[in-house]
Amino acid sequence: MRPFPYVLGAAVLAALPVALPAPAAADDSSPSSFTIEDPRITESSGLAASRAHPGVYWTHNDSSDGAFVYAVDSKTGKTVARVELRGIGRPRDVEAISIGPDGNVYVGDIGDNLGGTWPHVWIYRFPEPKVLKDTTVTATQFTVKYEGGARNAEAMMVHPKTGRVYIASKSDEDPGLYEAPATLSPQGTNVFRRVADLDMEVTDGAFAPDGSRLVLRGYFAASEYRWTNGKPQELKELKDEPGLPIQRQGESVTFTPDGGTLMYGTEGPGSKVTAVDLGGELLPDATAKKQKKDGEYSSRPDGKDQGSEDEKNSTLLKGALTFGAAMALFLGLKRLVRRRPK
Repeated sequence: MRPFPYVLGAAVLAALPVALPAPAAADDSSPSSFTIEDPRITESSGLAASRAHPGVYWTHNDSSDGAFVYAVDSKTGKTVARVELRGIGRPRDVEAISIGPDGNVYVGDIGDNLGGTWPHVWIYRFPEPKVLKDTTVTATQFTVKYEGGARNAEAMMVHPKTGRVYIASKSDEDPGLYEAPATLSPQGTNVFRRVADLDMEVTDGAFAPDGSRLVLRGYFAASEYRWTNGKPQELKELKDEPGLPIQRQGESVTFTPDGGTLMYGTEGPGSKVTAVDLGGELLPDATAKKQKKDGEYSSRPDGKDQGSEDEKNSTLLKGALTFGAAMALFLGLKRLVRRRPK
């Protein structure tokens, strides 16, 4: 008969293949994290999922880069197009990017590192290119002012249904959400009026593809809001908070085109864009409906299946190792007692 410790060890080892299954094959259609490889992109400050090109994300540098935006392929992390904007002034502090229902890309030159002292800021708009290649496009420039005076801001969002533009101010002192006129005008000044109070320092934001959710992020926190009937006055913060990865300087966020994942970006050379799955009330309405129809819905905020095999196997592994460690300690103490001189 084999000694008990041998049998115990064999039992634990036998459990390990079940507890640690081989990784499943990667699904090329599912969103995943990626690293921006382009050495020219050192201060990625905004992020927007392309509507015309699946798997491509638009980004830009914070400042001192000129009038450029970049299209990055999330499968490779490589830049597949650099678009130069003409017909505008010299960008000052570009902080945000978003895509509207009209197929246009909106770029927010809205930063104000002097604490909200610029008399005005700008938004640039250009059609998303049908073909991804290095090119130059003519953009429309809009002058923006805020109701109540200048504000520093880094988050600009275009609602995917109404096309209305919103800006969230960054300051942790009396932050707010500001709404553009129904239609932006390239002539004169577009005054953004305050429509909701916020309780966080915001570095970026994004609407869900169906327009039913708004997510705002900062350096250390993220919040998601229910957007009802296109009325920001009914802005309601959800009980659950979307997961936020640890990043050296978290600057950007966008939804994936299916609405089931948030993509978080950060500044710095070779910066990583991190995918975080959503579930429960954090899922946009249209996404939750589709997932329920397809049998993929999870009520957990992180989007994981409560009864997944991975979780069951992890529990089994922890139990086996804990039991093994406890028995080894018990037998070791028993042997030590036996060896003590009488």
